[in-house]
Amino acid sequence: MIPAIVIAGTHSGCGKTTLASGIMAALQARGLEVQPFKVGPDFIDPSHHTAICGRPSRNLDPFMMGENGVVRTFLAASAGADIAVIEGVMGMYDGLEGGDLGSTAHVARILGAPVVLVADVGGMSRSAHALVRGYAGYDPAVRFAGVIFNRVGSPRHRQMIEEELSVPALGWVPTEKGKAVSSRHLGLAMAGEASMATFGEVCEAHCDLDALIAAASSGQAAMPIPADADAPSHVRLGVARDAAFCFYYQDNLDLLRRSGADLVFFSPITDPLPEVDGLYLGGGYPELHAAALAASPCTAQIRAAAEDGMLVYAECGGLIYLCEGLEADGREYRMAGVLPARAQMHGRFQALGYVEAEATGASPLLPAGAGFRGHEFHYSSVDPAADARFALALRRGKGIADGQDGLCEHMVMAGYSHAYLNETFASAFVGAMERRQRSG
Repeated sequence: MIPAIVIAGTHSGCGKTTLASGIMAALQARGLEVQPFKVGPDFIDPSHHTAICGRPSRNLDPFMMGENGVVRTFLAASAGADIAVIEGVMGMYDGLEGGDLGSTAHVARILGAPVVLVADVGGMSRSAHALVRGYAGYDPAVRFAGVIFNRVGSPRHRQMIEEELSVPALGWVPTEKGKAVSSRHLGLAMAGEASMATFGEVCEAHCDLDALIAAASSGQAAMPIPADADAPSHVRLGVARDAAFCFYYQDNLDLLRRSGADLVFFSPITDPLPEVDGLYLGGGYPELHAAALAASPCTAQIRAAAEDGMLVYAECGGLIYLCEGLEADGREYRMAGVLPARAQMHGRFQALGYVEAEATGASPLLPAGAGFRGHEFHYSSVDPAADARFALALRRGKGIADGQDGLCEHMVMAGYSHAYLNETFASAFVGAMERRQRSG
């Protein structure tokens, strides 16, 4: 059995991310090899998990990857770990469009893993029991292991709640002032800018880790299987990864390797463009580094490579970077100038939700009729030229304009959709690079 525990929350903002990360850190400090996971399409929380555990945190999202995909990713990633800790998403039962699909409870049922609920009890005492009993009894198919009471105000506050306990209490975490990780648009600061490891001491002091480990060991998850072997590398794929471009699903990177790509990581801010056969520009925060990107020699090198026919796939932040310019904070920044479009930052999000995309055949990166699922979340908008070409039609999602995404120019496809890559997409991408390599 793979010991596994799901850290769920009553709602967003209840302390779920903090405590899940703290539990990971505390278990690591005890000498356990912890495999972290995150329910849903989020990029930011997994960056904290990875920094704490030293193992890439994986997304578990039934909408994007299907139930079998959830199981496969869980089993492969857990190989060699002593315990898996899965951070939930939003409230425990919150799924797609108010349903169950993609909820924390859904993933817990798929994996047969027990759930620990984080309940924010700030401002309540006896009412906490009505809350917890409702969550514990709502879905009998979910194995409910216990509750961690968060933001307990004082010993007396704990005593008032403790008098009528009906489910196991696995933690009593006091209000921790001055330890919060800062937030901005798109969510918390990334792990490279702030650390949640200090919450490990909090969880060691105020949570019953022995009981949590015992609950994890009672799960029903199957034994791990080894990950698929990578195919022999045929092409070199440059992957932009720095403070400006930091949103990547680990499964995508692994699938590209298995499909025959040798991944070459570089920073468009500080590095020259490496010798590669194609580029993958992920999402992130180019608007926070716009001046540095505009001044970087790599920006002009990427423009020249794209004009020369290099294959480029870009998502969200990568899309912004490839535009002619970006308006942010009342200033105009020159970007790579690859795409006939301009980008602008706004004070609130412009799109948020899942994406279902189908290729129109306008790009060599994805054959006509092929599709993928993914997610979009951005505070920017992109205004393309009137004659702009799009490679993706969205059955779900907003995209760049009116359900169209995947702006095309040269051999470039760039859109707001963060794709969860499938075999067809990855093989087509690598195959297109191989053909260009042979023809060049």
